[in-house]
Amino acid sequence: MILTLFYILSAITLATAFLTIFSKNPIHSAIYLVLCFFSIAGHYLMFNAQFLAIVHVIVYSGAIMILMLFTIMLMNLNKEDEKNKTLLSRIAAAGAFGLVALVLIATFIKSHAVIARYDVSGKDYQSIKVLGQVLLNDYMVPFEFASILLLVSMIGAVLLSKKEHING
Repeated sequence: MILTLFYILSAITLATAFLTIFSKNPIHSAIYLVLCFFSIAGHYLMFNAQFLAIVHVIVYSGAIMILMLFTIMLMNLNKEDEKNKTLLSRIAAAGAFGLVALVLIATFIKSHAVIARYDVSGKDYQSIKVLGQVLLNDYMVPFEFASILLLVSMIGAVLLSKKEHING
């Protein structure tokens, strides 16, 4: 039963991820991405990580996707305004993709386990109290960097969407 549920959730995750990438309409891509996030939350539930699943749905499917939809709507992406890409820019994009793919493949091939032995600490990281203490004590700086990064990206999206007014 659990294996069947895993395969169904995996198929939904992969299908919606591919639909997100290959969809021509940016709004449809955003909706497919929300469905992908919900299926990933289903995987978290299968791992008995209820808190992580709920936070995943709230943060990604809620906040980030709303931010993305507002950005798409503010930028007013229309097919009529989009210029055709030149052959040189397509070749450069394919080359950049190939280089990134090679770096990732080399990283996965050369990677080794960091921890040779897994020590059990006895702490229940499913507990919200322990999770909050770890997040806000041990990982305070990365947590704040993530919030600053989200703020800067939101300001950048608003500045990109502003129209220039020409006087005269």
